[in-house]
This record gives sequence, C-alpha cells and structure tokens, in this order.
Amino acid sequence: MDAPVQKRVSVCCEVMKRKAPPFKAVILAGGSGERFWPLSTAKRPKQFLRVFGGESLIRQCAKRLEALSAPEDVYVVTSKELLKTTRRELSELSPENIIGEPMRRDTAAAIALGVSSALSNSRAGEDPVIGFFSSDQLVMDSACFEKTLRKAVLLASKSSSVVTIGIRPYFPSPSFGYINPNTGEFVEKPTPAVAAKYVKKGYLWNAGMFIAKASVFKEAFSLYAPSLSPLSEKVLSPKSLKRFYEKLERISFDYAVMEKLSNVKVVPGDFGWDDVGSYGAFDRYFPHDRAGNVREGPCTLVESEGNICISRSARISLLGVKNLVVVTTPDAVLVVDKSRVSEMKKLVGAVK
Repeated sequence: MDAPVQKRVSVCCEVMKRKAPPFKAVILAGGSGERFWPLSTAKRPKQFLRVFGGESLIRQCAKRLEALSAPEDVYVVTSKELLKTTRRELSELSPENIIGEPMRRDTAAAIALGVSSALSNSRAGEDPVIGFFSSDQLVMDSACFEKTLRKAVLLASKSSSVVTIGIRPYFPSPSFGYINPNTGEFVEKPTPAVAAKYVKKGYLWNAGMFIAKASVFKEAFSLYAPSLSPLSEKVLSPKSLKRFYEKLERISFDYAVMEKLSNVKVVPGDFGWDDVGSYGAFDRYFPHDRAGNVREGPCTLVESEGNICISRSARISLLGVKNLVVVTTPDAVLVVDKSRVSEMKKLVGAVK
C-alpha cells in the first residue's frame, strides 16, 4: 500500500518569468539503490519504488520535466539490465530514447552518453541546452521546481558555463556535497561541524542537476575528461559502446569535470528537495505514532520507541526496543540500528 507523504512547506524563490528556450532533458537512472535494500533490489532499484507518494520516483521525475520538454526531447540513461523495466515505467517515451549502459561507470560516463544521445535527434548545427537529473530524488513543490529550472535553462542558453541548481539547506547535513553560490566551487561531503559552517556562509547542497548547451558539455569533457570526450561526440554501436566502457574508470561527473571548472553558475532552489537516500527518509515523510514509530503494513509494537517498521510480508512484532529499522519482504528481513542506515552498502555487499 502506498504510504502518504507529508507535505513540506517550501518558499519558492522569485525567478524570471521569461519563457525558457527549448531544451532536452536526460534522466540518470542507473543507480542500484542499495541503501533501500531489501525494498530496493538490483532488478527493481530505488527509482522504481512507489513509496514516497503514489508513483515511482522516476515517474515523478519525468512528470516534473513535462512542462519544459516534449516526450521526444526526454531521454533516460540506465543500465542494460533495467532497460525493459524503465521502458515499461515510462511507456510514453520512445524506446530509442531510453539508453542502456553496458556496465556501470558512474555519472561522468552516463552524462557523456546522454549528451551524444540527445544530440542524435537534433538538427544539423543545433546547439541545444541539455539538463541532467537524477531519477530517484523527491521534490515536494513541482511548480517552484519548474520556475527554478526555467531560470537555469535560460541562463545556460545565454552563457558558456555549466549551470547547476543548488538547494537551500534546511539543516547542516554531512551527507551532501556543497556549492559556494558566489564562486561555483564544489566541496565534498564535510564533517558535521564544517557542514554547519557552510550553512552559515550560505553554501548550497549539490543536488547533481547540471544544465548547459551541448557544446559546453563537449568542451568540458574534451578539456577535463578527454577519455570520455568521444562518448559525448557521437552515438556508438552497441559493440563499440561495450568496448569503450570496458576501458573506462568509474568516476562521477563532479570529480571528473565540475570540480575543475572555473565558470560554474549556480541557481538557488528551494522546492522541497530530498535525495531520500536512506531509510531515515521515512522519519521525515511518514506519520508517527505517539511513541515516534513509523509503521507500514502489519506491525505490532509494544513499549518500543522511535522505530521504522515496514512490512511487505511477515508481521513485524517489537517489544522494548528503540531506534531500529525493521523491514520484511518475501525474500529478506532487515534489522539495522537507525544510526547506521547510511552504512547499508556494507550489509548489501556482505549479502551478495
């Protein structure tokens, strides 16, 4: 059963009302969603979960982009194993617009592949603005997101810079990278104390949204990640793409390109963004009982406080425990201390 999502009030910043130029949107959907195991699995990762609202996160992402991009201008870069699932979930998109990577090589390769794919349907000589967006993030205020994105697209169309949308922090999180909105400098995940200093200085969260003209992306790859430059220039055949990927290192777009750029432009966003990166998100968006427990499905809790219980199969029964995450599915049972949900990859690696 889909759980309700509690609304978060967000203050939508005032932005330009000029119509944004046409642009192509690329959804990055190759993640494995390990931090939501066992709800999320390799065959059906986090972006396909219908947990935060009545639709999957990837469906919500595609709907947010409808106001700026026609279906023929929306692309998805995913893994080859998820091609069929993605095409079923986003059936309004042409199958050719959903591209499967032969193997995971992180976001730098996915963005380079997205550039060439988006350009393949462009007219000769056209230099479209292309935007890249993660498939597994939550946005509470879609109208404000649209206004912010229009501003970013317009800015990108008039400059030779990569534009990123920085999220106004609502607490000093050590789990996110930060951006200096004045200089465009990217800062990796800090300690809690340093994160607090960043928030005081007006730094923004890095949400991994990048917008620029195709020529700007291609030049950035040529200068700072030359091994990926051929991937951004033209569409490769499946066999050539596989051979190309086999030689690539795994590296994020942040490390490969963004940290090296000196002319990044930042558009602040305040639209209720959340990467819902761990089970801790259930505490933020689901209702609690009087003891601070979150329950979904058949759960019995006695003298227990602050737990997250998600039953998709066997009933969960807890007595006298605090601050646990307990999840049951037809295939697995998870029990983890709330304070360690960010370490889920350790457990998933051991299970494999």
